[in-house]
Amino acid sequence: MPLPFVYSDQDFVTGVCRGRGNSLMPTKFDTTLHASWTDRMDRGLFRYNLGDLQTRILPGRHGFVAQLNVQRGIERRKPQEILSIQQEFNAKQFNFNKINPEEIMFEMETDTVEGNERGQQHPPIKMVVLINVSPLEFGHCLFVPDPLKCFPQVLNTYTVQVGIESVLLSSDPGFRVGFNSLGAFASVNHLHLHGYYLDSELKIESMPVKPLAPERGFYHMLDFPGGFMFYTESEQVKEAAKAICRVTDFLVESNIAHNLFFTRGCPPCESIPSEKDRCLRKGVRIAIWPRKSCFGAKEESAFNVALCELAGHLPFKNKRDYELATERDVIEITQRYLLPDEKLKTLERQLSHLVNL
Repeated sequence: MPLPFVYSDQDFVTGVCRGRGNSLMPTKFDTTLHASWTDRMDRGLFRYNLGDLQTRILPGRHGFVAQLNVQRGIERRKPQEILSIQQEFNAKQFNFNKINPEEIMFEMETDTVEGNERGQQHPPIKMVVLINVSPLEFGHCLFVPDPLKCFPQVLNTYTVQVGIESVLLSSDPGFRVGFNSLGAFASVNHLHLHGYYLDSELKIESMPVKPLAPERGFYHMLDFPGGFMFYTESEQVKEAAKAICRVTDFLVESNIAHNLFFTRGCPPCESIPSEKDRCLRKGVRIAIWPRKSCFGAKEESAFNVALCELAGHLPFKNKRDYELATERDVIEITQRYLLPDEKLKTLERQLSHLVNL
C-alpha cells in the first residue's frame, strides 16, 4: 500500500493567478499525483495510452474547450443500470473494492486533530485516490472516501471538503474536481469524485454571478448553463462544505439529478471583472447544476452532458463531431439536459431560504 499523503491547511496555496508570468512551483500534492499517475500509465494499468489530446477552442463567446478522446468512448467501462437518484449501494455490482490494488495511487489524510463533544479524538478518515483507467485528461483520478464503508453516490460533507481542499493543495489553476450524481451520468454507484488537470481556461472561472446568500458564499450563475455557485477561500472550507451538502441533500430528497464542478476561480462579482481581478485564483468556485435525470437514456453520439461538459470542457467521442461542432451545436445538446427556467427559479427561492437557515 502506498504511503499516505498527509496534509494540513498550512499546505493550501492561496497566491494562484491565471496568466503569463504567474506560474508557481508544483506543490507536494501536484508532484505526488503527477508521479503516481505517470507511473501507472508507464506500467500499462490504463485501458489506453492517453497521449496529447487534440484540443481546440470553439469560436464564440463561451470559449468551449473541445478535445478529441475517441478511446474513452470505446474503452470505458459500461455504466451501471441506474434507476433512482437514491439507489442503494449494491455490492454485487462493480465497485471500487473490486479494483486492481495497483490502481491505488495514495491515501489522503489530514493531520488536523478533531474531537467530538466528549473530547475524544475521531480516528482519521481516509480518502483513497485511484487512477481512472479510462482517463479524460492528464492526472484523471478518483477520490473515494473509505471504500470499505460502501457509500452510495450521494455527497457527504467530508467528501465535499476534501474535494475543495484538493483544489487548494494544487498550485496549478488547471486542476479540477467534479461530481456526477446518479441520474446525471454517474456510471458507478460508489461514492467518488473525479479530479484531473486541464490547462485551458474555462469561462466558469470568472463568470458573473448574482448574489443569493453572499454571506454564505452562495450565488446564481448569470450565463449559460444556468446553475448555482458557492465560492470559498481557504479559511471557510468546512463551512462551505456543510452549506454545499445542505443543497445537494435537498436535491437528492427532491429527486433532482445534479453535477458539481470545483475549480480555482476569481472572487464573485455581478459583472465581468477587471483584467486584474479576473486573473485572481485565490479561492475555489463550486458550480452546482440541477438538471433533468437520465435513467437508461441513450447517450449522445458527440459528448455526454456531465460535470466537465457543463463547465465548458467537451471530450468528443468521434473526429467528425469534434471538427464540425459549433458553439450553437453544443448549446443545443446541453439544453436538453437542463431544467426549465421556471423550475430553476423555484429552486433558487428554495435553496436561498435553505442556505440562509
